[in-house]
Amino acid sequence: MSTTLNQQLWTSADILRGKMDASEYKNYLLGLIFYKYLSDVELREVYEQENGQTIDFPERSVQYDVLADWYAEDKEELAEIMRLQRGYFIAPDQLFYHYRQKADTYDFRLTDLQAGFNDLERQGEQFNGLFADIDLNSTKLGSNDQQRNVTISEVLRALDEIDLFEHEGDVIGDAYEYLIGQFAAGAGKKAGEFYTPQAVSRIISEITAIGQETRAPFHIYDPTMGSGSLMLNIRSFVHDEGKIHYHGQELNTTTFNLARMNLILHGVDKGRMRLKNGDTLDSDWPTEEPHQFDAVVMNPPYSAKWSAADKFLSDARFERYGKLAPKSKADFAFLLHGFYHLKDSGTMGIVLPHGVLFRGAAEGVIRKALLEMGAIDAVIGLPANIFYGTSIPTTVIILKKNRDNRDVLFIDASNDFEKQKNQNMLRDEDIEKIIASYKLRNDMEKYAHVASFDEIKENDFNLNIPRYVDTFEEEEPIDLVAVSQELVTLNQEIKTAEATFLSMLDELAVTDESRAVIEATKVVFQ
Repeated sequence: MSTTLNQQLWTSADILRGKMDASEYKNYLLGLIFYKYLSDVELREVYEQENGQTIDFPERSVQYDVLADWYAEDKEELAEIMRLQRGYFIAPDQLFYHYRQKADTYDFRLTDLQAGFNDLERQGEQFNGLFADIDLNSTKLGSNDQQRNVTISEVLRALDEIDLFEHEGDVIGDAYEYLIGQFAAGAGKKAGEFYTPQAVSRIISEITAIGQETRAPFHIYDPTMGSGSLMLNIRSFVHDEGKIHYHGQELNTTTFNLARMNLILHGVDKGRMRLKNGDTLDSDWPTEEPHQFDAVVMNPPYSAKWSAADKFLSDARFERYGKLAPKSKADFAFLLHGFYHLKDSGTMGIVLPHGVLFRGAAEGVIRKALLEMGAIDAVIGLPANIFYGTSIPTTVIILKKNRDNRDVLFIDASNDFEKQKNQNMLRDEDIEKIIASYKLRNDMEKYAHVASFDEIKENDFNLNIPRYVDTFEEEEPIDLVAVSQELVTLNQEIKTAEATFLSMLDELAVTDESRAVIEATKVVFQ
């Protein structure tokens, strides 16, 4: 990851930072970066088409001239080739580079940029509605058209100075992830709508990939995908990332659009991307093949409300458990939805609040059924205050189908973290300790315990981690004799100090006015 690129992109947000909060200005900056990326990719693609494979590209002004000349000569041919190669085509006068040139000569108009957004959105399902949340007429950009023009022109200049292709590897995608994380840090409670911290994503991704590293194609599903970062982490643990297929659903339209941009910037082509903007619990999706996946990863909204309508008792996702998650806490509804869509050979990881481990009533019935099935493979307790927008401690629950036993591995990682200014952070060594413990599946004093089904049954199917992992630290025994001797010594030192103080008072030259005060002081000490 390029620190320089990250800093350049984050600095460009300064232009908008004073005008609106992070949950709003992220839409403008991330949308414009995405548009610049597509524009600059097109410039490079056209130059390569004209000049053959190249390593060193000339200045973008030269690339632009090549594209403009071809467009003037045969725009239909150029558009057809670009759509075949890249899945889209942006006309020369709508490229990001062109808008920046217009900004430098004070000829830029927001209506031109809006036309560019609109034309791109018409080019297939993957772009449809992608820029709907970028309101170029917002008064937060300026009180009139001229001021709004100036604001966006400044952002165009700042971003266009940045070479998105300067570094090797998946730097653009990583930088985009960095920005999403930075926005989450400033978005307060709204951060939970679109971002899972990278450390948590890594834990879930690495565990769900165990034993499936060579599987190709590999299908991953996130029913509450946010920005898509939790799904994208699987690339680090599957051998052939070009054969990973991403399936995700997201209720919030703004966040859904962010996920689409994020996946495209990470090089995911439309053939490996199946995303839906919808309510995961209200209507099951996907129902067509594939509808079960090698990995299911989730960080749903905690204790959200849902309808819990009677119709769901005959829903294939929930019917076998006899009870529905309560209306006020949809945690188990999300879990069962994900588990239903897991392949028999797959692994699921979900982040939830600790309440799901011990709450009774309907949740207790569901938890008991899952344990009797042997579905719960591991329970991992995470530190408090590691998520943006909430300080509560959370747990990662790992689920599998068709296990040959019903024991559960408990890991208490709640005390392993680095305390930072506003949040706690899982360090690399903390993450590696969790993964190593999961793989070993052995007892580790004050950290991990493999509980048999009988042991869990004796605990009335309560999975509260302290019942299985004792992290209590006994205080050192108090030496009463030593404490008594210390008190005697302290009392003697106090008496000596008092005597010294009184003798000093006797030696002081005092006035008539202060003599009464001194005599009163002697009385106090005597």
